[in-house]
Amino acid sequence: MSRFIISCGGTGGHLSPGISLAEGLTARGHSVKLLISQKKVDARLIEKYPHFEFVRVPGTGFSWSPVRLVRCVITQVKGFIFCLKLVRDTKPDGIVGFGGFTSAGIALAGWLRHVPVALHESNRVPGLAIRVLGRLARRVYLPTGIRLPGANPAATRHGGMPVRKEIQRLPQAVARLTLGLDPNQKVLVVFGGSQGASPLNEWVRQKLTFFAAEGVQVYCVTGLDKGRPGESRELKTKTGTPIRAVFAPFCDQVAELLSAADLVVSRAGAGTIAELIRCETPAILVPYPQAADDHQRANAAFFERQGGGLVVEQAFLAALHAEVLDTIFNDWLIRKFRGNLQRMDRANSLELMLDDLDELVAAPPAAPSAPVPSAA
Repeated sequence: MSRFIISCGGTGGHLSPGISLAEGLTARGHSVKLLISQKKVDARLIEKYPHFEFVRVPGTGFSWSPVRLVRCVITQVKGFIFCLKLVRDTKPDGIVGFGGFTSAGIALAGWLRHVPVALHESNRVPGLAIRVLGRLARRVYLPTGIRLPGANPAATRHGGMPVRKEIQRLPQAVARLTLGLDPNQKVLVVFGGSQGASPLNEWVRQKLTFFAAEGVQVYCVTGLDKGRPGESRELKTKTGTPIRAVFAPFCDQVAELLSAADLVVSRAGAGTIAELIRCETPAILVPYPQAADDHQRANAAFFERQGGGLVVEQAFLAALHAEVLDTIFNDWLIRKFRGNLQRMDRANSLELMLDDLDELVAAPPAAPSAPVPSAA
């Protein structure tokens, strides 16, 4: 049995694959600690996993704002000291970081104490933490076709994003009944993630009567920090038939939600896309324009090229409702998208990663050979 530390906090897109990896490692007899942030989204998601040990690590994200930059530096120093002590006390056999600000301190602490460090990047544009720390890692997991300058080519592996075992496609009628939706009416699911939800929330509220009139139920996940409680609204179709619209701050029934949907409108985070693929749910992706390094636009473009759905830029939100209605009632196109999504999910990314990590921690220890990367 080996001991692993998994750094995966800060966003659902980091935490979800971290939990997936923890599930796979514990199933093989290994022990895990998961490092998370102090953010609300982390606290909400981990409630479903009381059998795992979660450790909150100090730290905040990078920003060019002077005040936030100072806070980032101070909290990252605290986080690094915290991680050094954690590595010394825990003596892990391996460390895995999924990017974001929680990965920096633990990856550097592991490298200094000669613990094998593996990094996973699920976006098609590697984030700042992965770019800076990549040369310290003995494994770097990247999406197919993506390279990381500075990383050792021999340490690079290509594959998709691990998805939690509970995320599986369910019978559509069952999923809809579970969520309190009519199994005989079309369902549109809308969510924007932790940062980019507000424009999509406003858009769907403005267009709600259009969708109701056409017989489309709406389930919108608004985000935990958007200031509105959950609500359920009863509207009417053109023929006077009752139809529901649900607004929920958070939904931890992801498999049910995606399986219930005929179509999803969402941002283009890598975690969202991986779950759409696993549940074979077509989507119209609206890349978040302020995403770091514009990585969501790259994710969305790849998803569209593979035939999983469509891309609409945020600048064209005014026309999005027409695109939704054209797509959701086009049964041939929806079936085509589903077939393409099924093809995209053929590789078992989790098993490939688990096998490789077993090999990594079994290898003889090696002294660090790369210079410590500068903050720049």
